[in-house]
Amino acid sequence: MFLPDRQKLRTSLGPNRRAILRAGSAGLLGLTLPQLLAGKSPAAVDDRTFGKAKACILLFMWGGPAHQDTWDMKPDQPEQIRGEFKPIATKVPGIQICEHMPQLAQRTDKLCIVRSMTHNNADHTTGTSFLLTGQPPVQSGEIRMQWPNIGSVLSKLGRGRGVLPPFVSLRPKPEIENDVPRFLESSQGQFAGWLGPVFDPLTIDNDPIGKDYRVAEMVLRPELSVSRLEDRRTLLKEIDEQLRQGQSPNILARDKNNERAFQLLTSAATEKGAFNLAEEPQKVRERYGMNCHGQSVLQARRLVERGVPLVTVYWPSEGIKNVSILWDTHSRNFIDLKSRLMPPADQAFSALLDDMADRNMLDETLVVWTGEFGRTPKVGQRNSDAGAGADGRDHWPNCFTTVLAGGGVRGGMVYGKSDKQAAFPASDPVEPVDLVATVYHLLGVSEHQTVPDMAGRPVFVRPGRAITELMF
Repeated sequence: MFLPDRQKLRTSLGPNRRAILRAGSAGLLGLTLPQLLAGKSPAAVDDRTFGKAKACILLFMWGGPAHQDTWDMKPDQPEQIRGEFKPIATKVPGIQICEHMPQLAQRTDKLCIVRSMTHNNADHTTGTSFLLTGQPPVQSGEIRMQWPNIGSVLSKLGRGRGVLPPFVSLRPKPEIENDVPRFLESSQGQFAGWLGPVFDPLTIDNDPIGKDYRVAEMVLRPELSVSRLEDRRTLLKEIDEQLRQGQSPNILARDKNNERAFQLLTSAATEKGAFNLAEEPQKVRERYGMNCHGQSVLQARRLVERGVPLVTVYWPSEGIKNVSILWDTHSRNFIDLKSRLMPPADQAFSALLDDMADRNMLDETLVVWTGEFGRTPKVGQRNSDAGAGADGRDHWPNCFTTVLAGGGVRGGMVYGKSDKQAAFPASDPVEPVDLVATVYHLLGVSEHQTVPDMAGRPVFVRPGRAITELMF
């Protein structure tokens, strides 16, 4: 397995602050779309899996799921390592997963379980960069210095169809009693980074389980007619023309986003289509789970069905008192996994696989289930400033599990192996840069593809190696 040198990757991460400042008003878009696509055409790639996926749904389990309590059980180890749960047989002989994911156990023929994921960052805020972009985080943490999300790159390449944005992030925030963790807002890799704000995702924080769920930014207020909206549009253009002389990236981004907003507000594809979950039969909604995560996953399917190339569904911050936050089970690891976390995750992922298969969408839709890292091999083991209680597991990026399905991925297999304690890869280690290169490959983005940074310099999109063993 080829593992890229991390130091070389760090030196290839696009512009530094000085370069961005030098760029000034030198134009955000840089190369034209034909120039971008000239890197290597899909037709030139002799691989039937290249471009097999037309879209991707990323189910991101914010907080870091305990891999040894979900996908990579260690039943023969001492209790402090194996934990409280038991493995169960699955549809594929020889593959076992946790007893608290019984529905997914019956669908492992569709799953590729990668048990040898590894990187070196145990921090929520920065560790996300590896999984969302394939690249290490930037030290400054500034959004426009960060590597762009996969969805932002697809946006830059002109992917998508229709009026809906090409990249949507669902970050539902139900009514909560506790403060939302700061890392939900500041986790690296969520946005377009140095590609610029034009290619940021449409981020939706609304709770989809509410009876009055709607995306407020896409609903035209009753008192505002389309004609009045057009009048405002004309006035805004006149004002902007007076401010555009510098042609700064911020103004260009605002123009682009304003134009998109007008299209969305006046399109029947929004409130009366993609974002109207009430259109779904009640049985379908219940199949996904009448909870925040389940309805968000259903929302993602509806968006992909309507031509959105990439949708990220982040695990919601329930904010319930006296429990761990998200999948960050520093305490109550086993209580929360079996009662609060695994049941809705099991249900929603299973429903998505069935629903897309029934709609003939699964072959062309890649699904990725992952967190930013895993949890410590031993219960109560300390590996970060947060530590772990006697019934919890701390952060652990050295080995964890990512699961893929659909879109050209080989189902019914386990790739890679962890050691006896699920502490480090024992075979076929997979760094995120290669996982993300695999996603790009399946989405039809060439290894030679470049995009311009904010200084206009071409930067390779995918320096990693696509893992061909995961594909058919």
